[in-house]
Amino acid sequence: MSRYVSYRDFDWVLLGFVLVICSLGVMEIHSATIHTKFAGSHVRQIYWVLAGVGAMFLMSLVNYQALLDKIHWFYFAAVGALMSVMVFGQKYLGARRWIKMPGGNHFQPSEWVKLILILAVAKYFADMRQRELSWSDFMKAGAIVGIPMLMVLAQPDLGTALTYVPIAVMGVFLGGLQWRQGLIVGVLAAVGIGAVFLVPRVHVLKTYQKQRLTSFIDPELDPQGSGYQVEQSKIAVGSGGLWGGKGSQTHGAFLPVPQTDFIFAAFAEEHGFVGALGVLLLYFIVLMRLTQNAQTAPDRAGTFVVMGVVAVLSFHILVNVGMVVGIMPVTGIPLPLMSYGGSSVLFMFLALGMVMNVRMRRFVN
Repeated sequence: MSRYVSYRDFDWVLLGFVLVICSLGVMEIHSATIHTKFAGSHVRQIYWVLAGVGAMFLMSLVNYQALLDKIHWFYFAAVGALMSVMVFGQKYLGARRWIKMPGGNHFQPSEWVKLILILAVAKYFADMRQRELSWSDFMKAGAIVGIPMLMVLAQPDLGTALTYVPIAVMGVFLGGLQWRQGLIVGVLAAVGIGAVFLVPRVHVLKTYQKQRLTSFIDPELDPQGSGYQVEQSKIAVGSGGLWGGKGSQTHGAFLPVPQTDFIFAAFAEEHGFVGALGVLLLYFIVLMRLTQNAQTAPDRAGTFVVMGVVAVLSFHILVNVGMVVGIMPVTGIPLPLMSYGGSSVLFMFLALGMVMNVRMRRFVN
């Protein structure tokens, strides 16, 4: 069977909303860095967005079924790349997450592994042919995601490691998770998390990582240390009022590196509640459009691929915005399409390219 591939089936509406979000991000990066040493970052962000759009169109032309057939090789390559980070990675601020490339550029494999995991989980559950999810299936799916996750956690990169979780959760949920299984896993996860924080001999997380995860509960306990970012972020969001203000927190350098993880706080300060609500509405439309594409996918694997993208994007938005307003821990997770950073932007556009790939193959001859 041949599948018609035409850019008439490309989701131009989705791309339009995505580019609006990117434009708001570029605008805020320019505003937040104009009088700092990071001035000019918005220009580099534009280059990343343009490169991402090009990568998205290229990805949309590669048959996702062909990618799924070779996903085991991609998975081994991803694990190999993460191992190479442990051996050859460049250490910066106590973390070994990047491989130095020619020309002074840095490659962060952990960001791209999300793409491989979305495909791997989609392939695994699509091959199950809708049979009932057994504990063996559950454990295998957990291992597919868990192995790279533990390797990234060892770098240490808690934020990126956590973004692998929604891929597994979405997979087992759509794969036929039974409520008893969900309840048991939930209890075990709660016990495991409690052990990490309460048992002194358990050293899964570094001390500073534990402080970052717990500081949001009461940032005033350490306002100049682990709670500083949360406190300044909440002040910035609150000072924006209804329509926005002059951005004294952002431009006064009280909010650390606002163009990355805390760009939503900077945007809310300058554009107020109305502006922040508008950005969230744009993200909601994008998520609804993606979900609609999942519903019209030509096969079960396509649905899993698109919903994997929905899971990762939703998790990023939920954690980042929650972090900014002080109801989620600070984990270093960027706001998709708005935060400054090439790896994050390129990953998101490649993920959208896979969505377009599935959409453009809806009609089978």
